[in-house]
Amino acid sequence: MVKQPFFLYTNTRLLLLTALFKSASVFAESFNLEEIQLIEVKVTAVRENLIGVVDTASEGVISNQRISNLPLSRPGEVLEQVPGLIVSQHSGDGKANQYYLRGFNLDHGTDFAVWLDGMPLNMPTHAHGQGYIDSNWLMPELIDSLEFKKGAYHAEQGDFSAAGSTHLHYATALPQSIAKLTVGSYGFQRLFNASSEAIADGQFLYAIEAQGYDGAWDNSQNLKKFNGLLRYSAGTEERGWTVTAMGYDSTWDATDQVPKRAINAGLIGRFGAIDATDGGETSRYSLSAEWHDDTWQANVYAIHYKLDLFSNFTYFLDDPINGDQFEQADKRNVLGGTVKRSFNANIAGLETSHQIGLQGRYDDIDHVGLYRTVARQRLSTTREDAVKQASVGLWWQGNWQLLTNLRASAGLRQDIYHFDIESNIAENSGKAHSNIFSPKLGLAWQTSKQHEFYVNWGRGFHSNDGRGSTIRVDPVSGDPAEKVNPLVKAISKELGWRANTVGNWQTTLALFQLDIDSELLFIGDAGATEASRPSRRVGIEWTNYIPINSWSYIDADFAIARARFGDSDVVGDYIPGSIAKTASIGIAINHPSGWSGSTRFRYFGPRALIEDNSVKSSSSLLTNSRVAYQFSSKVNLALDIFNIFDRKVSDIDYLYTSRLQNEATQGVEDIHTHPAEPRMARLSLILNY
Repeated sequence: MVKQPFFLYTNTRLLLLTALFKSASVFAESFNLEEIQLIEVKVTAVRENLIGVVDTASEGVISNQRISNLPLSRPGEVLEQVPGLIVSQHSGDGKANQYYLRGFNLDHGTDFAVWLDGMPLNMPTHAHGQGYIDSNWLMPELIDSLEFKKGAYHAEQGDFSAAGSTHLHYATALPQSIAKLTVGSYGFQRLFNASSEAIADGQFLYAIEAQGYDGAWDNSQNLKKFNGLLRYSAGTEERGWTVTAMGYDSTWDATDQVPKRAINAGLIGRFGAIDATDGGETSRYSLSAEWHDDTWQANVYAIHYKLDLFSNFTYFLDDPINGDQFEQADKRNVLGGTVKRSFNANIAGLETSHQIGLQGRYDDIDHVGLYRTVARQRLSTTREDAVKQASVGLWWQGNWQLLTNLRASAGLRQDIYHFDIESNIAENSGKAHSNIFSPKLGLAWQTSKQHEFYVNWGRGFHSNDGRGSTIRVDPVSGDPAEKVNPLVKAISKELGWRANTVGNWQTTLALFQLDIDSELLFIGDAGATEASRPSRRVGIEWTNYIPINSWSYIDADFAIARARFGDSDVVGDYIPGSIAKTASIGIAINHPSGWSGSTRFRYFGPRALIEDNSVKSSSSLLTNSRVAYQFSSKVNLALDIFNIFDRKVSDIDYLYTSRLQNEATQGVEDIHTHPAEPRMARLSLILNY
């Protein structure tokens, strides 16, 4: 029997097909050999020249021209445009990605903040890990720009931004409507349709997406993803407003990381699973609005979010009969918003610019739970909580033109948090309050039109899981448990240089140090993050954007970091999983003949997997490419090939103890790995109308 495309199974998905068939008529009209012509395409400066504009060497802007050149196997990989950031996966594609930056294994978020049009993607007090970022619902075709900042030097960036932050912006209008059909290896299928049109005095934009993917796994992941956006905007860049509604649903079966001994013994293949019933489902619905003029900017948002995640990392270590599968469930409503005012002033003869802002967020978590399960059926409740978490952040950022070539920046931020925990374990219920003050300082010295140097210092923070602020009893062992500090201080220091040299070659160099009072670590055999020891990271980052001519460019980013715990312990001072070396090199071509393409090399260096560095992960080098041809102004065909050289490397590695059936009751300490997917191809037909 021929397997039918997943999006034909339910009538509710037929709207997606209708949009595609509507666009297909355009294909018939536009695919006329007489119309085939040379398409003039010019590459603009996709990484803007920011000399004299920004306050640090470690911030930048990536435009949609560069993003549109990327071969992306997952939506979250668009975040790899942040120099030094690695995006990987250790489970099914419906689960949040794993992120690495500045010497961090950021797990699914922790010290990296991501925003989309003023809405936060990080989820605090999350069932699967603090700061959990699910970026699988992003639609890369809609991203108009990506702004990144690293370090705790910017007062507007609050929780989770110690290592860095990214603000993504969706377009409010499209130059042309787009319909895209993609098919590929291992059952990949994707439909995407987006269009905008003028209505009244504004622009109405819609986008819909359906995706199915089995993957190379022996246990098919059966990913089914549905995504949609409606947006109305009016006004100008100086004064306008936008209202956006988004919805996303996804279900999948997962192949989590597996022990290397099982592969070596032939019990499973590289793409095999120990527990074939792992997987999950998630949904996210949001309504947001933004308004701005030349001095004020405000946004509000409401999010309804749900996750049910089933994992089994230790197999039969804790329960030799039923196995160790567990469910992590999260259901919440999030309300929040920001108001910001910008103004200029002349103070003591100095030209100054200022921003004052107020941010608020309220997470009403109906339940965040951990359950023992077998084949996704609940056996018992380990912990179940209802959490109400509120935060308010008041901040100010100022800039002074001290001399014609010397600028100073300063910022102040005050954050106040309130936690209200109602637990099924009475001793763990309670309320807690915490606040933290975060000052920032910086100098920028522009020695010429081509060179600028920076000195920056800043205090930031990350929040811990709110349940840790009231905990008294360990929900697993029943032993007494110590409360954790809800807000953890981070200190950033940085020296930087930015240059725009011969041929508009843009380059930056940043030397950084980052100290955190308590590291957030991923615990492999528990599937969650836990507060740990203090830490220090020092490193250097070098980024480059090199135009070759008007239709091609090279970008190259290199980063080295040394991550160590800041205290003394006989177990060692290496931070497990922390990244030490990364490199990314890409070349993109948009030739006037209609041919375009790009190739990207990504190096992911080895990581210590244990505190004494006696066990390390292997490094990996992956190569992805795209080649495309624009037949006419309305028809384009693109071929993406991932892992071109079919490298048999890991996407991620952990070291911990697990137990397979018939092994000793104490289990076996082993590296648990999730392989990078094999070579695969995806072909996309793109229709503009």
